[in-house]
Amino acid sequence: MVLNARSPCFAREERCYARTLDDRLPEKQTSLKQDIIDACRKMNETGLNQGKSGNISVRTKDGFAVTASGVNYDLMEEKHIVEMDLQGGKKGEYVPSSEWRMHCDIYAARSEAMAVVHTHSPHATAISCLRKDVPAFHYMIAVAGGHSLRCAEYATFGTAQLSKNMLIALEGRSACLLANHGMICFGPDLSAAYALAVEIEALCRQYVAAYQLGAPYILGDDEMARVLERFKTYGKQPAEADLGK
Repeated sequence: MVLNARSPCFAREERCYARTLDDRLPEKQTSLKQDIIDACRKMNETGLNQGKSGNISVRTKDGFAVTASGVNYDLMEEKHIVEMDLQGGKKGEYVPSSEWRMHCDIYAARSEAMAVVHTHSPHATAISCLRKDVPAFHYMIAVAGGHSLRCAEYATFGTAQLSKNMLIALEGRSACLLANHGMICFGPDLSAAYALAVEIEALCRQYVAAYQLGAPYILGDDEMARVLERFKTYGKQPAEADLGK
């Protein structure tokens, strides 16, 4: 096991990871790796991402599996999915994504995170270049977990500082923008994390479109509190939650 440069996850104890339920972990590493590759290719095919930018990971029993650095998604194979632990160590010959620290620190800090998607999607990236939060112009902003979609302060890509800034922006949230960079989000599985990335990009596109017509009306804190309460059961069937309608 090779240890990489220090990041915030080095300082954390394994107790954060220990809270993860075993039954939420993938049963087979092989299918997990192919799922990551398929999601990466889908990102580019749908315009959610482009080129070799962006990266995806999934939590594993021993840490997480993340895309390798600089590999064309169309040429990516399972050997290009790098297995890492929560101390920053890796297995295999391939170098992990330059943004592995962000993935590592999300898994270490947020026990509910089972998959992470980072993209340079067009509209989310455009807004991130303004270094501004996206307010509650639409009630679906609550999909990220709060009254706004925050933008993390800028730091050079691949650095521990960027990861630290990201964690601050993600407090009480499952998605955020990264200043002059893009966006990142996580979910209870890869499908949910990917769906959230699609939703965040759609919201950013709508926000840009609304501003072209004028200043959008922003929903108040009271209304967003009601929305967030309803989101506790949003999209869940009776088997998953008591709808209480």
